[in-house]
Amino acid sequence: MDDRGLWIAGTWGAALLLWLGFRLFYDGLRRPMRPHEIETFLAGLGERMDATGNDTARLRAFLEADDGREFVMLNLVKTRPGVITDPESGETLGGAEWLRRYSRTFVRGLIRRGGHPVLVGRKVGGYIDAWNSSADPGWTLFGTMRYRSRRDLVRLAGDPAFRAVHPAKLLGTEATFSFPAQRIFGFHAGPRTTAGLALALLAALGHIAILTWG
Repeated sequence: MDDRGLWIAGTWGAALLLWLGFRLFYDGLRRPMRPHEIETFLAGLGERMDATGNDTARLRAFLEADDGREFVMLNLVKTRPGVITDPESGETLGGAEWLRRYSRTFVRGLIRRGGHPVLVGRKVGGYIDAWNSSADPGWTLFGTMRYRSRRDLVRLAGDPAFRAVHPAKLLGTEATFSFPAQRIFGFHAGPRTTAGLALALLAALGHIAILTWG
């Protein structure tokens, strides 16, 4: 193999290694949580769950059923109208701004752990189809967030930066509910495909450049 052949092989090999590295980061090791990890996390929550009206038993059941795989959290949010003053700091901001302050820190932490927003949007109308459900409380936003694993959810919740900014979520949110789900099918190219195609394109361009100017 001549020098050009070595450069071409190296270009495609580097692209393959980068894609495999991305897959390792994005998919993780897919190890279900161990019982002691769950107990340590729940013990560290203290009164935080009860203070927001959440059910610790339901969270425990979700963690104990861990399959080590990714999931998506569906969130519906009603932001607080008007301005709200933080009783601790005395700072006054609009409800939506408090929520944005929380979201910036949350999303950065999520991305560091292989997760990311999937789809976020604002509500533009009332319920069109609703059977045997409670009345619309006035949702304003929805979001779907991809988590690499339930362990990453736990680690994010225990991150000091997340805990420090969590009061901003409470200040900016009047009502919310969230539940986890796993995809059955989808019609969009996810990050795995996008990253693979982008690296293949760069490798192909490098291949052409080597043949042209090598």
